[in-house]
Amino acid sequence: MAHTFDELVAKQRAADEAHALVQRLRDAYGPPNRTKWSGHQTSTWETAWRAWRDLARDVRLAVTEYARAEGRPLHEIEAELKRATGDHD
Repeated sequence: MAHTFDELVAKQRAADEAHALVQRLRDAYGPPNRTKWSGHQTSTWETAWRAWRDLARDVRLAVTEYARAEGRPLHEIEAELKRATGDHD
């Protein structure tokens, strides 16, 4: 499936938001190796983590397809995507 760059940006932002949720939950619940999480907390965190993992995987696949379709190096597309989403890591 061909993707537009705007679609890649939207996918990356969704993955970033899902990652932020995972981090917020972990911060709120405390580290699982130091704090006993309730069943509900564990389930909530695992669901959020799976959503982030799936979205991140989808971004990787879409970026790879986009780079291939555009005939451009993957690292260039990844750098453009970072700039477009404000990711300055």
